[in-house]
Amino acid sequence: MNNRPKPDDRRDNVEKIQQDITNTIINYRETKDLINKVDNEKERNDLIEKNQRREQSIKGKREEIRDEALARKNGYK
Repeated sequence: MNNRPKPDDRRDNVEKIQQDITNTIINYRETKDLINKVDNEKERNDLIEKNQRREQSIKGKREEIRDEALARKNGYK
């Protein structure tokens, strides 16, 4: 049996990362709307913290897109 890993195929990484960003932004906005409707202080704080983590995630993913786009432009060398 041959259990070699698949070769790294990065051709669609930019698109996958962009979809992740889009989904995270949607979740961020939905949570932001929910924060104003929640009466429970702990739950509200948990939602605020979750959105703060989402902001950091979006920032990191945007940096990753720049890196991947540059790698694509340079032929993944």
